[in-house]
Amino acid sequence: MKLLVKLSHKSRPIIAEVVKDTGVLINVDRARSDAHEGEEALVDVPDESCKLISEKMRSLGAEVSILEEGIRHDRDECVDCGSCISVCPKEVFSFNSEWELQVETKRCILCGRCVIACPHQALSNNDI
Repeated sequence: MKLLVKLSHKSRPIIAEVVKDTGVLINVDRARSDAHEGEEALVDVPDESCKLISEKMRSLGAEVSILEEGIRHDRDECVDCGSCISVCPKEVFSFNSEWELQVETKRCILCGRCVIACPHQALSNNDI
């Protein structure tokens, strides 16, 4: 399950602290730090530990949003052009044997590159 974690600039190493305290491994898909908006990380945690991890992070001062799905693919709008394939850093998109676009949303890090590249607006990531 993906969690979007927002931290203030003055926060301590919350992700490391949560891993240490819970024993649950957390994969950081992407992170960024902005002088005005603070720090943000998109993390992937095991589904069964999502509640535990999000509650622990909140108790340490983080703002946590649970992202129910990765990239959204509108099959009706998609023309299977493959524009998204070449820009995706995580190989979320591929063609099947019938040359239809396949999407593995669990791999998505919500970078937004595919949304920009899609000429038919068939992709969106409205969760963030």
